[in-house]
Amino acid sequence: MKQSIFNSQSSLRFKRFSNKGYALFACLGRVVLVGVLTVPTLSHAKAGTLTTHVEAAADTLSRKEMKLDEVVVTGSRAPLTALQSAKIVKVITADDIHRAAVETVNDVLKLATGVDVRQRGGFGVQTDISINGGTFDQIAILLNGVNISNPQTGHNATDFPVSLSDIERIEVLEGAAARVFGTSAFSGAINIVTRRNEDKGLDLNVQAGSFGTVGGDARVTLGGKVKTHVSAGYMRSDGGTTNSDFDKGHVFVDARMSTRHADLDFQLGVSQQDYGASTFYSAKYNDQWEKTTHLVTSLGATIKNVYRDLEIKPTVYYNKFIDHYQLIHGKTGAQAGENYHNLDVMGASVNAHMSWLLGKTAVGADLRHEHILSTAYGELMAERDWENIHGSDRKYDHKGSRTNASFFAEHNVILGGFTLSAGVLANRNTGLDSRMRFYPGIDLSYRPSDAWKLFASWNKALRMPTYTDLYTANSVQQGDRTLRPERNDTYKTGLSYRTQGVEATASAFYSRGKDMIDWVYATAESTKYKAMNIGRLTNMGYNVEVALHPTEWVASSPITAVTLGYARIHQRHATDEPIYRSLYALEYLRDKFTASLSHRIWRALSARWDMRWQHRMNGYHPYAKVDAKLLWRQPRYELYLKADNLTAHRYYDLGGVRQPGLWLMAGASIHL
Repeated sequence: MKQSIFNSQSSLRFKRFSNKGYALFACLGRVVLVGVLTVPTLSHAKAGTLTTHVEAAADTLSRKEMKLDEVVVTGSRAPLTALQSAKIVKVITADDIHRAAVETVNDVLKLATGVDVRQRGGFGVQTDISINGGTFDQIAILLNGVNISNPQTGHNATDFPVSLSDIERIEVLEGAAARVFGTSAFSGAINIVTRRNEDKGLDLNVQAGSFGTVGGDARVTLGGKVKTHVSAGYMRSDGGTTNSDFDKGHVFVDARMSTRHADLDFQLGVSQQDYGASTFYSAKYNDQWEKTTHLVTSLGATIKNVYRDLEIKPTVYYNKFIDHYQLIHGKTGAQAGENYHNLDVMGASVNAHMSWLLGKTAVGADLRHEHILSTAYGELMAERDWENIHGSDRKYDHKGSRTNASFFAEHNVILGGFTLSAGVLANRNTGLDSRMRFYPGIDLSYRPSDAWKLFASWNKALRMPTYTDLYTANSVQQGDRTLRPERNDTYKTGLSYRTQGVEATASAFYSRGKDMIDWVYATAESTKYKAMNIGRLTNMGYNVEVALHPTEWVASSPITAVTLGYARIHQRHATDEPIYRSLYALEYLRDKFTASLSHRIWRALSARWDMRWQHRMNGYHPYAKVDAKLLWRQPRYELYLKADNLTAHRYYDLGGVRQPGLWLMAGASIHL
């Protein structure tokens, strides 16, 4: 289920009562949540059903707490409550993730109506994610608000260094958001927020299933002045189709410390995966192979209580991406289609915000430098400058670099139920020229009542070509160093409704793009896909989503949640260039329908069913896919059985890469 969060005021949950004279002041300006089980409920509950009633009440209270804003989401540079915000951010909660038959973040995003997930390998092994008809290179990927997007290629952007058990929520922002997140947020942004509970504990999970798949993960939380979370995970599989075996693992560390004047945040994550790449990049070769390593680290602070309500948040970050690819597994050398890429991304940012008489104002800046060493991407170096490649007799003989400077300004005016949020991004990229370019945006919302919210927005954005777009040159692909950056204007409008047990959202968008980049066959006789600016591309469409929570009407209802969603996109394309076949931009997802049902079965046993039907343009057959999960849930342990593709339907998400049939996984989790 995706929830639309409306009000993010700080909330306070009573866990115990204090008799101190000053205790009441802790409640001022905050939402107070008090969970109560009435005497009749307790006196009439049978011993065998008491747990069910208590869990039902807890589930209902949990959802109400979410709606009353225990969660703060990211939709602007200045922190507005979601009630005040002019944007609606879709939130996929930890409970949604826990109940669904999913294995990775990519699987979770398949359930989001406006998100297109094109999977090449199973269990998150290389997945392309796009929003509202965009492409996989047009979204910003953030981890706890830090940009971890891959400027080499969006194909590898989803190598997340976290497991599902690390995640507190996933935020999805649809539409251009350059003035909030920078130029990488061309058609939207996805922010993964990890768990920040302060209780000491240990979580263990093991699972095994079809195709020799086995894996597990562990997470430990340490208390003290510095709250530290450490997690690690590993999984391997023979794969559900030819040459789709994989080994993957990750380690993630998150540490936080609070003082009177500053909150400090540190994170470090490493992920690595080694996998058979089947026909990922060319249908002519079915023995491709790839190994990727992704490191992300950041150190940030929130400086507060210095001057009125001024807050300043400086952050430094570093990402490293290592990619080793073989066109034919085991064959080395440039002539055999083997390549190495080593990309460093380092940056520093600062954001400051303050409230004053005329509203809330935020200003910020981000300086980001990208440097790549490669056997193919970038400019050819002089031989004396070539650098050794660890574990190979080859050398990095190409390099490239560019620096991106962004400056942000935003002001927010809130009058009763009306919010106006306007801002601008000033951007300069050395990979383009020395000019400063400006990308403004404006968001409006109006709340005629507590149940309804109307919103509208207009935003401009730019996206630089990736290193893959610019420099690829092999037997099946050809990049173009003269590519121009993509530009677009995005308009979005819609409304949301929420009352007890019901949530509904309807939205429409219109995105007008210029100089859009795609990989195409120019004619039927072409032997290579080539990167090119394909001209003007307009995406327009709408999303409708409804979520029902019957337990908010009747606590003992066996059905706990029902969600329905539908998205449709129409595309117009105008170009002077000949195009016979598109690989990405014109293969848009025209129709997508999602449905889910969660229900109790007996005592602690419950089930979740997810169905997705979709129709992609450019010659793809529509297909429906059904997943299911059985869960036995106790306070200290859980047992589960997952079924992916329950009907064993053979389908294709991208090109000629066939997806697996029925994939069963059984597992157990322990919470200490």
